[in-house]
Amino acid sequence: MINTLHRRTLVAALVAAAIVPSAAWAQKQYGPGVSDTEIKIGNIMPYSGPASAYSTIGKMAAAYFEKINSDGGVYGRKIKFLSNDDGYNPAKSLEEVRKLVEQEEVLAIFLPLGTPTNVAIQKYLNAKKVPHLFVGSGATRWGDIKDFPWTVGFQPTLQAESKAFAQHVLRTNPAAKIAVLMQNDELGKDHLKGLNLALGDKAKSMIVAQQSYESTDPTIDSQLVALKASGADTLMIFATTKFAAMAIKKTAEIGWTPNRYLASVSASVSSVLKPAGVEASKGIYSATYIREPDDAATQATKEYQDYAAVMNKYYPAGDPTDSLNVIAYSYAQALVQTLRQAGDQLTRENVMKQALSLNMSLPMLYPGIKVQTSATDGYPIEEVHLIQFNGKNYQPVKDVPDTARQ
Repeated sequence: MINTLHRRTLVAALVAAAIVPSAAWAQKQYGPGVSDTEIKIGNIMPYSGPASAYSTIGKMAAAYFEKINSDGGVYGRKIKFLSNDDGYNPAKSLEEVRKLVEQEEVLAIFLPLGTPTNVAIQKYLNAKKVPHLFVGSGATRWGDIKDFPWTVGFQPTLQAESKAFAQHVLRTNPAAKIAVLMQNDELGKDHLKGLNLALGDKAKSMIVAQQSYESTDPTIDSQLVALKASGADTLMIFATTKFAAMAIKKTAEIGWTPNRYLASVSASVSSVLKPAGVEASKGIYSATYIREPDDAATQATKEYQDYAAVMNKYYPAGDPTDSLNVIAYSYAQALVQTLRQAGDQLTRENVMKQALSLNMSLPMLYPGIKVQTSATDGYPIEEVHLIQFNGKNYQPVKDVPDTARQ
């Protein structure tokens, strides 16, 4: 009798011991900014300053989160999106991010916009072990998990983009004389590096002129005049929205008609090409990883109609045909998926782990493109597609292959 009782007690103890770890694992674990009802997400965006055309990205992301919240949030938790204006000023970027991390205690910084601004905050966020999620820039450094394990990019790299441009030039005009207009920071330098890599030994003879500008410059007229004087028949515009529009407009005004390749960060018809002049913009090449929202074929799809419905309800002042809004919509969907994968383990460590464990398709990405990351791969999107503006919208360019990010 005593032996039977002893055995029963021992079995009960072993069962209890087996259950405890499972129960402990199932318990909710929250990091800063998280409760049973809320998830605080921080962001910096140029709502003012020379890159303010990108402010629609912050507004569209906020609209998508409002839609998610109205549907019940992420497992019952509403996303509180704290988006601060940094004016595209790196010093201000760091100041605002410090406020979000140290005062607001956000779970993560999501979609901070700009190359120089993200350079300014990357070391701080990694030192603080705060997820630096889906950076709003294509600089190659955002996928450097070894040196910056708390940072992950999203869009294809600038190098991949300029490699696609170079491949097209080599295929269609192998004797081209190339002029480069570039922002004097990593945005311009990364593009230039990709261009040189793809041109290879021909780079020194084909690139006949380079001009740079600062994001605080009032005009780039003198740079465009100097580039025209070089005799170049091809122009690479590695610039943000304001300066890209200025470059397109000035090139037309001085009667210079080179083949033009435009950085994808400035490919927006609404924010760049229309202000520069539709006629002046006709024929421009760019690169994309999203569906063209101004194209009738895209607009006929369910994916576009769902996206437009979100805009119409939650951001009626926005333009659904602006590619910047499509970009914001896709970024926001990636964040929501990351939070869903994290479940009730909403710590900074697990959110970062989930951001590096993505394998999904998003409705407004270019057909066939997937978002994939791993513990050793911080580049979610690996391809770009070349497109050309026909005076109304962009159309695919068929004579070049897709280009990997690196």
